[in-house]
Amino acid sequence: MMTPVSLRAQRGATLVVGLIMLVLLTLVVTSAFMLSTGNLRAVGNMQFRNEAIAAANKAIEQVLGSPFTNDPAAAAESIDVDIDNDGNTDYVVDIAEPECIRATVASPNAPSSLSLPGMSSASSWNTVWDVVADVDDAVSGAQIRIRQGVRVLLTQSQKDAVCP
Repeated sequence: MMTPVSLRAQRGATLVVGLIMLVLLTLVVTSAFMLSTGNLRAVGNMQFRNEAIAAANKAIEQVLGSPFTNDPAAAAESIDVDIDNDGNTDYVVDIAEPECIRATVASPNAPSSLSLPGMSSASSWNTVWDVVADVDDAVSGAQIRIRQGVRVLLTQSQKDAVCP
């Protein structure tokens, strides 16, 4: 007669153990979901960062390809960049006014290929410019700033007009 009583006690213990295992399994699944969500955010932020850097570099290349030394104030603008070439603006890059940070007389021993047409090496100046591009993402609130230095060979009159 003792056997049926012990079976009933074991059935209750099985239910309790089953519920504990179910709770533990729920905790594992919940923590895995939270971890994957955090990883997804990190990957999204890294993708924005890489795209924003590419957009800023593309805008800086556009400015450097123009005669920005003629009027540096005119080079300060907002440039729309379409990264994926779908016809829609993906990023707006704000270019600050390029700043001439240094000017030195060009070396008279410089190769002639580096001099400007109709310009002697005595009247040429090596100028170093700082170009800054800012990209802001309105959706995520993320920001990135790219600084690019570039050397430009200018004549004496050009240098006097734009470099202090």
